[in-house]
Amino acid sequence: MPTRTATPSPYVDLSRAEWSALRRGVPPTRAPGATPGTTPLPLTADEVEALRGLGDVIDLDEVRDVYLPLSRLLNLYVGATHGLRNALNTFLGDGPGGGGAQPGTPFVIGVAGSVAVGKSTVSRLLQALLARRPEHPHVALVTTDGFLYPNAELERRGLMRRKGFPESYDRRALTRFVADVKSGLPEVSAPVYSHLAYDIVPGERLVVRRPDILVVEGLNVLQPALPGKDGRTRLALSDHFDFSVYVDARTEDIRRWYLERFRALRATAFRDPASYFRTYTRVSEAEALAYARDTWATVNEPNLRQNIVPTRGRATLVLHKAPDHTVRRIRLRKL
Repeated sequence: MPTRTATPSPYVDLSRAEWSALRRGVPPTRAPGATPGTTPLPLTADEVEALRGLGDVIDLDEVRDVYLPLSRLLNLYVGATHGLRNALNTFLGDGPGGGGAQPGTPFVIGVAGSVAVGKSTVSRLLQALLARRPEHPHVALVTTDGFLYPNAELERRGLMRRKGFPESYDRRALTRFVADVKSGLPEVSAPVYSHLAYDIVPGERLVVRRPDILVVEGLNVLQPALPGKDGRTRLALSDHFDFSVYVDARTEDIRRWYLERFRALRATAFRDPASYFRTYTRVSEAEALAYARDTWATVNEPNLRQNIVPTRGRATLVLHKAPDHTVRRIRLRKL
């Protein structure tokens, strides 16, 4: 049973063990050799490893205890949304036999959190788990990195040292993209970002074609709408979400993960001749880490404190990670 607290809260607060128990009721998948009545994991250890981000810690136990229950919950939400659509069609006179029921639109999930907290791994896991269900096999994943302004534009605006802050994104294009997908347009495209080049890839587009579910992952996806130049408040990106997840951890833990990831990238991806950060493989480790610490202190931590953490309370569900990167507590918003 959920942990009870004396102070009223809009969330149900659950331990990992309490949350894990909620995976019961997940429809059994068809796995060769599975024991009747069991719920085998739909992913193998190799598949989980392929989905894991650099520096993130994830294994089959984590998938079973945390993400399998979450995929069950999301499946219930998707089913409930279909029920609401049927109710709306009935109200509009387009129910069964009415000849012209409104078509379904994609279920949109937002995934937010800091740099290096593991939100990309969470997003890829959700995409893989949800796509294994026959009810919604087409699950698309889009990251908001593609909607960052190109580096040349960031330089022109004096924003290169604020890359990742809300103002460094083309927020209007991002919101329009999700709105178009949500509206059921047959084909919608998004720019593509290269972490290797640290910039938008010229001429390359990611095309999304009427997915059953769209996962939108990014630092600031839960930001509230800001007033336009005319003073009128516009729709926020999150206004198009049907469910949202915030990946949470203590700031000091995220800082340590960020530095560990930088060190690992310096030994791997940064060595690629095309890497924007190749310079940091040609200096001492102390100099490279000094740059990483400065970037954390002047860019990533201020963005986290000023823009990302304040949106945590807007999430439907909060996954709180312990210092070892494993999820230990889950907070689910009440209805």
